[in-house]
Amino acid sequence: MVRLIVAFTPLVGAIAFPLLIPTTIERLGLGPGVLSALILSTLWFIAMLRTSEMPH
Repeated sequence: MVRLIVAFTPLVGAIAFPLLIPTTIERLGLGPGVLSALILSTLWFIAMLRTSEMPH
């Protein structure tokens, strides 16, 4: 199960970011779009760090 999460974390972020940010900018405006891009990229970065596997 953990390997599945590790495998899909980069994929989900790479797909979600380009879909959510332009939609947010279109519906709410540029300010909220930039804020949502900052929040989403920060959460994605944290998720990538938490699920990373370091070699021993």
